[in-house]
Amino acid sequence: MSQLFYLKECSSTNDEISKFLLYENSDFIGLHTFNQTKGRGQYGNVWTQTAGKNLAYTLAVKSQNILCSDFIFNYYTAIIIRNFLAKLADHDVKIKWPNDIILKGKKIVGILIEKKKINQNNYFIIGAGINILQEKFDEISNAGSLLTQTGQLFDLEDAAANLHEYVSERLKNIPPDQEILDTFNKHLFRKDEISVFEIEKERQNGIIRNADEKGELWIELENGLRSFYHKEVKLLY
Repeated sequence: MSQLFYLKECSSTNDEISKFLLYENSDFIGLHTFNQTKGRGQYGNVWTQTAGKNLAYTLAVKSQNILCSDFIFNYYTAIIIRNFLAKLADHDVKIKWPNDIILKGKKIVGILIEKKKINQNNYFIIGAGINILQEKFDEISNAGSLLTQTGQLFDLEDAAANLHEYVSERLKNIPPDQEILDTFNKHLFRKDEISVFEIEKERQNGIIRNADEKGELWIELENGLRSFYHKEVKLLY
């Protein structure tokens, strides 16, 4: 049964979601807030948000029904959120490997997926921080919001409810791995474009060619094609 809960304020929706998984059949349980005080990003990064301007959303999905690999599941989740925002913004939206969402060159969504055992059930805990109405990002030059990138005002409550329904429904029918991989690469940010990367503290030019089923990113550098795991390479944009 799918449900969406709300907290006026919390430290992290990914941490608080366990309090709402009270029953054996708890699945597709969502939690959202517009004031997350200690959001976390991938690999220990911090995801900061301005109170009352943005959406922090978490969905708990039982992992027993997810038959694809963790990497493919990560890609598919990014695709779902990308598709939702593309419809909402009426604009092309890209996925920055492995799972940041980019609108008109600015990061508007950070995604954090964790695996947890709660009340004897194993879950994927899918967290998304979505910048919606925030206008200023101080020194974070590559961050933006739906408002800054489209000029449109969006209703936070409507965005949360619609996102929950959209993500929940699409996770109930996961496509074949190859279809997910092809779609992910179709929307990959700066694919087949000359970009600047930071690799082992040095800057190099390269071209993103594709992401693979093992979660690696393949980049064509001056000395040939190389694959990287996350944190081994940084795309500068």
